[in-house]
Amino acid sequence: MLRYLWDPANAITTGGLLLSSASLFLALSGRLELSIAAALWAVLCDHLDGIVAARTKHRHPDVAKMGKSLDGFADIIYGAVLPAAMVIQLSRASVLALVTATSLLAAGAIRLSYFANFGKSADGRFLGVPLSYDVPIMAAAFIVRPLLPSELFVTLTLSIFLLLAGLHVSSIRVPSPAPAMYAAITIFAIVASAILALRPPD
Repeated sequence: MLRYLWDPANAITTGGLLLSSASLFLALSGRLELSIAAALWAVLCDHLDGIVAARTKHRHPDVAKMGKSLDGFADIIYGAVLPAAMVIQLSRASVLALVTATSLLAAGAIRLSYFANFGKSADGRFLGVPLSYDVPIMAAAFIVRPLLPSELFVTLTLSIFLLLAGLHVSSIRVPSPAPAMYAAITIFAIVASAILALRPPD
């Protein structure tokens, strides 16, 4: 089964999984800024693998099927498991963190199951907010963290992600990112990961 990973797009997806693993390790170690920095690169891998897959000529159907399943597992790890671990660590395992983390995991599983079976709408829109929004939102929150009192930051961040869990399974329709949006996400991920990785520890 490992031979399917030699495909360029699947190799990128696998690279994203390795980055997610590093991010999870850092989150559980309490180094949240570094964890988010690594997770942002996992997000970039998720965006890049689809572009590479679409441009790979004569891609075998079995390789594509493997890639689709692999991508779904990668999505739930960086899009739900990682944010859940981060909010638990951020709040030192509070009750609100338990509710938020559980909501993120459940919403992520439901949303990805729906997408795997039904895909986008007829007009090319996603139903519900994609999981790929979670890590960049977490990064933006941590960038402004020094400006807020600690308790307010924790409560506000958990509240945002509890709301986001609901938006993942809502009826809101989100357009697919245009090339300009992909470019903006890429620039943000690179700049934000650098800011967070270089920030002195508390």
